[in-house]
Amino acid sequence: MAFLHDLVKDCIQFEQAFCTAKCPFNLDVRDFIGKIQQGRFNVAYKTYQYTVGFPGIVSALCHQPCREVCPMADNGGAISVRKLEAASISYARTREPDQYNMPTKPQRIAIVGGGISGLACALRLSTKKYNVTLFEKSDRIGGHLHGLMDSETLLEDIALQFKNEDYNLQLNTEIQDIATLPFDAVYVATGKDGNRFGLSLTDEGPYSTDRNGVFMGGSLTGANTMEAIAQGLNVSSAIEGYLKTGQMNHTEPLLHQTQLTYDAIRMIPAPAVAPANGVSFTREEALAEAKRCLRCTCDACVYYSPLMNHFQKFPRKITEDVEISINPSSLDGEATVATRLIAMCNHCGLCKEVCPKDIDVGEFLLQSHHTMREKGKMPWAFHEFYLRDMEFANSSAGLTRMPNGHDTCGYLFFPGCQMGASDPRMVMESYRFLLKTHPDTALMLGCCGAPADWAGNEPIHSEVIDRIRSDWKRLGEPTAILACTMCKQMFQRYLPEIKTEFIYTLLEQDGYTPKGNSNVAASIFDPCAARHEEQLQTHVRSIAQRAGYSLEPLPMERRLAECCSYGGQIGVAHPPYTRQIVERRIGQSENPYIAYCTNCRDIFAKAGKETVHILDIVFGLERRPQPTVSERQHNRLILKKQVLKEFWNEDMDMEKEKIKLSVSPGLKEKLDRDLILETDLMTVISHCESTGSKLFDPEKGTFTGHLQVGNMTFWVEYRATGNNEFELVNSYSHRMKIED
Repeated sequence: MAFLHDLVKDCIQFEQAFCTAKCPFNLDVRDFIGKIQQGRFNVAYKTYQYTVGFPGIVSALCHQPCREVCPMADNGGAISVRKLEAASISYARTREPDQYNMPTKPQRIAIVGGGISGLACALRLSTKKYNVTLFEKSDRIGGHLHGLMDSETLLEDIALQFKNEDYNLQLNTEIQDIATLPFDAVYVATGKDGNRFGLSLTDEGPYSTDRNGVFMGGSLTGANTMEAIAQGLNVSSAIEGYLKTGQMNHTEPLLHQTQLTYDAIRMIPAPAVAPANGVSFTREEALAEAKRCLRCTCDACVYYSPLMNHFQKFPRKITEDVEISINPSSLDGEATVATRLIAMCNHCGLCKEVCPKDIDVGEFLLQSHHTMREKGKMPWAFHEFYLRDMEFANSSAGLTRMPNGHDTCGYLFFPGCQMGASDPRMVMESYRFLLKTHPDTALMLGCCGAPADWAGNEPIHSEVIDRIRSDWKRLGEPTAILACTMCKQMFQRYLPEIKTEFIYTLLEQDGYTPKGNSNVAASIFDPCAARHEEQLQTHVRSIAQRAGYSLEPLPMERRLAECCSYGGQIGVAHPPYTRQIVERRIGQSENPYIAYCTNCRDIFAKAGKETVHILDIVFGLERRPQPTVSERQHNRLILKKQVLKEFWNEDMDMEKEKIKLSVSPGLKEKLDRDLILETDLMTVISHCESTGSKLFDPEKGTFTGHLQVGNMTFWVEYRATGNNEFELVNSYSHRMKIED
């Protein structure tokens, strides 16, 4: 389609490979060798034959400029493209040229010079059924090539390629004045030091001269042998364009440059294959040598980015699909080609990190998510749970307090919403440490707003950011001490006026002695949001080593850190994809992981990977079971109650549940997987009991009912076990609204 987002204007996905750019013919080596890799020698030969015109001659004489730029040169040896070209000739089913059944064209074209450039032009034009006459002053065709290779082999290849074509060959005919030639177009290729007939090249177009309808090229203009052949083939397009339009500029010169960079290529060293006979490849040797070829292309984003790898889509295709979704051309205007793709981005930044042009597809998808949400085209169900969870963290579990006994503060501890949800002890121990080293440290419990940003919900996100800014100013604009790298990203982007520090840096600078101690090997799993936090990465590793851990690197760490799957909160949009990401992350090493992101720690632990948080090590916290989504909300309330009591000597009355609900371990696991809160189910059961809106199953002795909470409809199957006591038998939720 015509649309091409500015984001991808610099994308080099389609840039030529280094060898193709260096090749006089611009042979698509990626395509040619790709066919040999598949054992398709015949189609590889056809590609080669059409590109170079005279495959037997070129494969024998090419000076192989491709070897000069091959990235494999220092990784086992440059690819032997010329030997592979010869192999395609040897192992093709047939070397016969294709025969084109086209009507002859009336235009007459003269070619002055029967050397290889003139012959190449004659071949291409006669194939298109033009009336071609070739004038050669000597008694044979081939020019200077007779001095470079066996004449019989030379003439044999020329004869083979012209087998199905008719052209008028005039030997022993020297042209003295091209003005006397009664032809519609002329190509002058009289060879090195040949007759130029007073012609000069112009900049009107490749091979164009200062005489209308006359073109010039080959060795006469300084080209080497391979360039002369390539120019002869290419000038045929210029001549054809002139015959159709009368203009001399109807062809593009062959491209001999590329924006592709060596940094974009993943090197896989492999020793060069040497022919057993010392001359040419056997079929098996050709296959082995072809498989060494990297087929150089810039595909780092698709290789590294889990999203683009999953869909096998490059930035250009993604922007096109997103454009169709945002501005659909369907009759009903409801096309949603890329809705799920947009919602599946982790916004980890890895695609930009590996892109030599710094193309940030994640940022593009984030802005697209915002646009789709504004247009009402993004399914609310993808983020309903997370937005409600954020609201809970900022309201019922939220808290902002000046340090006890202080009217002003220099620091503000902002642990984020997930640390206290995972284990309140991490926040409690961290704040105790901070009050000892920085007594004027305030505390703010709440969420940084990332869920609203990822959901594209600008009004809710702005409300969260404005609240944080307002509370920060009320506290005297202190330095924020963070425990979450995603919070740092949010602050950096939306609250740049707030100076930040990481608690891990303060622990390292203080020389805090970790209470946990271990002598085992482990690997640090860097969160994707810490990609550019080099000092933080170093400090976390130092703390782990001081605790006795022997650290072994992961394949993807530091600036190449990968998302644990939590970023973008994509779990609802595509659960299987989310599980796939987790499995790949925990499969990088058999070592236990040390994380400094609560989400990384909890997700991996839930998947069965031995993972500890660095603060577990620092404060000597024993291993804990992975909390469910319901337990996470309860943990936040426990944390709020504990900090109020210990640091401000205030009691907090936790709201007592109206009913007591018993849930089996297996069902708890299901509810956790489906992001269903037990408190919501209590609300449904209370509604069913108070209104009588329930159905009774006498065989099972259970009641069934439903209620819409927020935008989601929840169904429960339960039985009464006592006074306001119930056992949950089953539950599920869906997006449909039940009309009474």
